[in-house]
Amino acid sequence: MLYIVATPIWNLEDITLRAIRTLKEVDSIACEDTRTSAVLLNKYEIKKPLISFHSHSWKTKVDKIIEQLKSGQNIALISDAWTPWISDPWYVLIREAVIAWIEIVPIPWVTAFTTALMWSWMQMNHFLYLWFLPVKKWRQTLFTRLQEKKDETVVIYESVHRLLKTLNEIQKYFWEEHHIVVWRELTKKFEEFKRWPVNEIIDYFENTPGKVKGEFVIMF
Repeated sequence: MLYIVATPIWNLEDITLRAIRTLKEVDSIACEDTRTSAVLLNKYEIKKPLISFHSHSWKTKVDKIIEQLKSGQNIALISDAWTPWISDPWYVLIREAVIAWIEIVPIPWVTAFTTALMWSWMQMNHFLYLWFLPVKKWRQTLFTRLQEKKDETVVIYESVHRLLKTLNEIQKYFWEEHHIVVWRELTKKFEEFKRWPVNEIIDYFENTPGKVKGEFVIMF
């Protein structure tokens, strides 16, 4: 049986009781980074064999994991944070498990963008989640198309390296007083929310470069 187990975004206390029980009962745990996962697992005294499974190794690991599942082992999938399969290479493994008629059980929780939407004043009944925007190719074309999405909340992730570039492009393709939401360091100690016009948010991060840390959720 294959369990898809959602883990906390950052605050380790956000894990569910069902997730802890499942991780303690499976035969092994497939994870992105064994060192990162060990922090969570050690906190809850979970001692299981770990399988490193990430974007650079998944091709060599899929067949091995599928064979273990076919032999009757129970394996849990976890990501470094959030729900596996969203923005991760897990979909390849899950697809192969479906093809092999392996039973799949999701252990749900939340993701960064749904948590951010809960807090924002923006509509949640109809939104467009884009993960990270393209770095170069199709980027300008995408922004042009997004101008037509006036009835949808657009949700993206952004890194420290392209934060200001992306904010300036939002200002260019929409308008400088267009209200957006930026969430920094989600569920961490220095969690911070900004719900301002985009020009004010640009000024804020330009004048406080020390705040340009971690990953960001942007909604506009």
